Amino acid sequence: MLHIINKSPLMNSALDSCLRVAPSGDILLIEDAVYAATTGNAFESKMQEAMKRFKIHVLQPDLEARGLGDRIIAGIMPVDYGGFVELTTTNNNCQSWL
Repeated sequence: MLHIINKSPLMNSALDSCLRVAPSGDILLIEDAVYAATTGNAFESKMQEAMKRFKIHVLQPDLEARGLGDRIIAGIMPVDYGGFVELTTTNNNCQSWL
């Protein structure tokens, strides 16, 4: 399953809820959720722990738009819009966490 998260983990509990409830799958961080994929943030240790259960992806254009393109946590995979589409087609289901 592809779990899509678009809210910053510092302002919303969507990412926390996903990590607590979902057993595994792919996670795609888009929009303000990309802050969770960066080094030096309060969520970094949770993301490193989550990589043991999930494949975590981050939308590169959203990182770039926020000036964070050079701060991706090692192991999180950046994708472009084509990669976003590929993730939606290779996963049987998609869940957007609000």
